[in-house]
Amino acid sequence: MTEKTSNIRIGVDVGGTFTDFLCVRSTAAGEVELSVYKIPSTPRAPELAVLEGLEAMGVAGEVLQIVHGSTVATNALLQRKGARTAFVTNRGFGDMLTLARQTRPHLYALEFEPSPPPVAEELCLETGGRVGADGETLDSLTAEDLTALTERLRELNAESVAINLLFSFLDPRHEEAIERALREAMPGVFISRSSRVLPEYKEYERGMATWLNAFLGPVVSGYLRRLQAGLDHLPAGSSLQVMQSSGETISAGKAADSAVNLLLSGPAGGLAAVEYLGRQIGRSKLISFDMGGTSTDVALLDGPIGITSEGSLGEFPVSVPMVDMHTIGAGGGSIAYVDSGGMLQVGPESAGADPGPVCYGKGGTRPTVTDANLLLGRLPAGSPLAGGLELDIELARKAVAELADTIGLDVEATAQGIVSIANEHMVEAIRRISVNRGFDPAEFLLVSFGGAGGLHVCALADALGIRRAVVPVFAGVLSALGMAVADQGRQFSRTLQRTEEDDPTRQIERELDQLSRRAEAEFADEGLDIANLQTRFSVDMRYTGQSYTLNVPWTGWGATLERFHELHRRRYGYALETPAEAVNVRLRAWFSGQAFDLPPQNEASADGPESEIRRRLLEGETVTGPVTAPEYASTTWIAESWQARFDDFGNLFLERVD
Repeated sequence: MTEKTSNIRIGVDVGGTFTDFLCVRSTAAGEVELSVYKIPSTPRAPELAVLEGLEAMGVAGEVLQIVHGSTVATNALLQRKGARTAFVTNRGFGDMLTLARQTRPHLYALEFEPSPPPVAEELCLETGGRVGADGETLDSLTAEDLTALTERLRELNAESVAINLLFSFLDPRHEEAIERALREAMPGVFISRSSRVLPEYKEYERGMATWLNAFLGPVVSGYLRRLQAGLDHLPAGSSLQVMQSSGETISAGKAADSAVNLLLSGPAGGLAAVEYLGRQIGRSKLISFDMGGTSTDVALLDGPIGITSEGSLGEFPVSVPMVDMHTIGAGGGSIAYVDSGGMLQVGPESAGADPGPVCYGKGGTRPTVTDANLLLGRLPAGSPLAGGLELDIELARKAVAELADTIGLDVEATAQGIVSIANEHMVEAIRRISVNRGFDPAEFLLVSFGGAGGLHVCALADALGIRRAVVPVFAGVLSALGMAVADQGRQFSRTLQRTEEDDPTRQIERELDQLSRRAEAEFADEGLDIANLQTRFSVDMRYTGQSYTLNVPWTGWGATLERFHELHRRRYGYALETPAEAVNVRLRAWFSGQAFDLPPQNEASADGPESEIRRRLLEGETVTGPVTAPEYASTTWIAESWQARFDDFGNLFLERVD
């Protein structure tokens, strides 16, 4: 029987408060139909909301391509609810992750509470197989070493193992030998080795990435197994892809082995959608502002999506490739409170999906940003939100009134204070990824999305000197759109470390060729047609003596070196005559995602509530604030001195008019 081909692609974004769905259906006539759905998340079992939403969308029996972004790995890390993981390294280096980088969390805070070590002392094991910086073996790995290591791991009842030997990126044989021995002696134990996860220099960062992968692997694997079991009824030809932190998708089977690459899964989908939107409207200089119920993610795009290998999540460095983004604990569900000094504060604690803001009527008692926006008239009281939620303004008023009594203000002033403080947190986040890096925000278009983003976009633009902004069509589920349009692929890297005095061109190109062959072999093994594979090469560069690098596209040594000087000057304000060196080579390999244009606004906006303001906008009128413009999954507050209009695709363009 011939396997059916899917003409339906569904992006699913599991957030802390809502789970969002966007369905792309290709018709026989070659047209594209889009539909959206949004329901509250089920944090204790995230797959339940995914399965419920797919059923509610009426696609049962269809061949589906599902692309999924999830916070499962992120939440497991932040809550430290991963597997019991042993960390294996060379003799004398067992405390590698405990010592970390010896940096203080705040520059001038000389005394602070120590963070608990990521791995307990009894789970840090040492063995042989040490390689030197020249690639020579300094301490052999013997059969006795392997036997002792296996016996100790059994005694510890380890659920997973992270293997991180020194300079294994130069010679991975010892790590591979340990992995083979453990798989034979301890079947069922999740094993992660650094020469596979992150074959780059810096033993601490490589060790953290390997430990994170092992710590989160069993959690992610279990979640994906449960989700796939719930999708077993789908016809042959259906598939499940997972969004990675770098902005490409990967098959669910491969994702289970690469949990550390999923830590920014959801936010990466949002950036993929912003890049797609930029191509649609002909803009490349964009500031992305994604405000959901729990957090806000901001990023700057000056061309393609920026990728960093120096990211972090909470207190943990995450050195695998991920979208260059800054995240703060400010969302619609951020809780307002009075601190010990009597000052009003907002976040980072969130009411989340359960119980949610007070106005949801689900048992919440502490006022949130959403409650404040409702009291200020920026959210329409009595109108149902996505997921069937109805907002109760009296519950919100009661909660904010208790806070107002504490600080001696009236209810409206307190609500305005809550919103203003949340705005300032988000403005500071945008300055960090723009002004602090040598970019003028006024030169960029502010792209606001997420369920709560439209309520704050005008205030943020005013604070940053930005006169134009856009709230995209489907703004409340834009990350789900990003899943649906994302490329399938992954990132490959390896440490090289060669100075310009050595003329590294030949070796760089040799290493890039090896990465290309590895990528082709892996994709071919997954049954993909490598004739359609696209690649992009880059190099991490720095001046000799520096600790940190800048990533530069590889276009030959001379042009790449000039580009590095230019990028360094923009980022830090100067360039040096000191010799530069190439540290890591990188390859992005991908297959292009589904290409389609957004449908006309009358189709794209069909699911929105029919308010008077919305009807006027749909008819082509330009609307001047202050006024609220509600849509299915988000609401935009058009502030005073701002005008709004729809473009042909249903994107809401905002412009300062004074």
